[in-house]
Amino acid sequence: QVQLVESGGGVVQAGGSLRLSCAASGRTFSNTILGWFRQAPGKERELVAGRGWSSSSTYYSDSVKGRFTISRDNARNTVYLQMNSLKFEDTAVYYCAADVTYVNTVRRSPQDYDYWGQGTQVTVSS
Repeated sequence: QVQLVESGGGVVQAGGSLRLSCAASGRTFSNTILGWFRQAPGKERELVAGRGWSSSSTYYSDSVKGRFTISRDNARNTVYLQMNSLKFEDTAVYYCAADVTYVNTVRRSPQDYDYWGQGTQVTVSS
């Protein structure tokens, strides 16, 4: 059974940092795209960062570029999201997701992703 399990969410003051982790199991994810989405109340789910096997295939949304860093440990089937300089508007539920169709093309639509974690809440206080 495929599982993606996020951890590392919490409450942080504006300007602070958090690191999210997503441990994948049930299959090999080294040849898939791994991404981090977020969804705030009343808003659509959006891709904030995604990464393929190679670091050259990395995507960041404009809203997080320069502040967030996605990395992955293929040997451990784990993907991370380092979030620095957090803002109030980063408050959302963050989801880890896997797109098994491509190896190095980061697609942005949630419909393109095959596996999802349960989500972890990130709250940034102003």
